[in-house]
Amino acid sequence: MPRPQPELALSIQYPGGKDNAPTRHQVRRWVTAACSGAAEITVRFVDADEGQQLNHDYRNKDYATNVLSFPYQDEGPLMGDLVVCLPVVAREAAQQGKSLTAHFAHLIVHGMLHLQGFDHETGPVDAAKMEARERKILEALGYPDPYL
Repeated sequence: MPRPQPELALSIQYPGGKDNAPTRHQVRRWVTAACSGAAEITVRFVDADEGQQLNHDYRNKDYATNVLSFPYQDEGPLMGDLVVCLPVVAREAAQQGKSLTAHFAHLIVHGMLHLQGFDHETGPVDAAKMEARERKILEALGYPDPYL
């Protein structure tokens, strides 16, 4: 019997354009797979300028990064934003020899886990836990191990 799906309010924005961006259906599928309960999530696909500005403003790093996670609260239903930088993801997928779709799936799952409190930058044990969870979710979705 399939597991019941959590209640999900999902907004998807494409200010960076839809060229090479995943479809709404794909994003919903990935977010749902990585979601542990009810959630209100916005996923925003941006260009390099907006990605760099947000990374600078919130992380003091002056470059565009692949995905940024912005959780809204620590308790209650999961609420937050994911910002995905389209040109960075496309460049990384090409450099790493991955399909663009698989790389988008990985980064959405990765960002969703950050929204739920997982953190790979706090030490090797936490990184291993987060990566194991990512692998399990992506395998269930039919994608290869992103860390191979």
